[in-house]
Amino acid sequence: MMKIPEQYASKEEYVNAIFSTIAHKYDAMNTLMTLSLDQKWRKFTVSQAELQPGDRCLDVCCGTGKLALELAKKITPGGKVVGVDFCSEMLEVAQRNIAKTEFKDCIELLQGNAVNLPFVDNIFACATIGFALRNVPDIKKTLQEMMRVVKPGGKVISLELAKPSLPVFKQLYYLYFDYLVPLLGRLNIGQGGPYSYLPQSLKIFPHQSEIKKMFCSVGLENVKYYELTGGIVAVHVGTKP
Repeated sequence: MMKIPEQYASKEEYVNAIFSTIAHKYDAMNTLMTLSLDQKWRKFTVSQAELQPGDRCLDVCCGTGKLALELAKKITPGGKVVGVDFCSEMLEVAQRNIAKTEFKDCIELLQGNAVNLPFVDNIFACATIGFALRNVPDIKKTLQEMMRVVKPGGKVISLELAKPSLPVFKQLYYLYFDYLVPLLGRLNIGQGGPYSYLPQSLKIFPHQSEIKKMFCSVGLENVKYYELTGGIVAVHVGTKP
């Protein structure tokens, strides 16, 4: 169970406050913390969607828009990507990121909640969520909502931090998250609190095998997951029947 600071009424409010604080440095910190591997992970994630030009896609908890941009590369010309996030500061950064690219006209950004998506059923070719399933108030409800808005035969895909099992590598990984990540946060944004949340959220997040079971429990079929870079991240993929 995550310990929520007493000034926040819920995990949702706490997470919103964290991402509001770090939005302006989020992309730079991701690149630094992952040694630029995050871009490679996003490309692999999008490849699992099997998209075609003209498709319509949803990126849930779109953050600064990096995964939405990868999706846009696959659905142009003629397609559309909709990005949804509950944090206005992250959406502002996403808007700036997208405005610099050739995909600015095919990506729409909306403020909304992952557990109550503002769309009718069966309209997207896929729904993705990147580095955010740890942060939602209800994982199963989020997956249900993603499946609801995807067309039959479409994909629900999550890219998320995972729990490696290799001896020694596993210990080094947690040492990095417990000590170096908060230090990098203090050095780059002037405070360690937001990046102390990261190791805490990872520790209580279910193992990738349990996330696979959640995908199956909401009715997704042919569920599988891929462990990347020694198992430090996992990509889960399920198909709507």
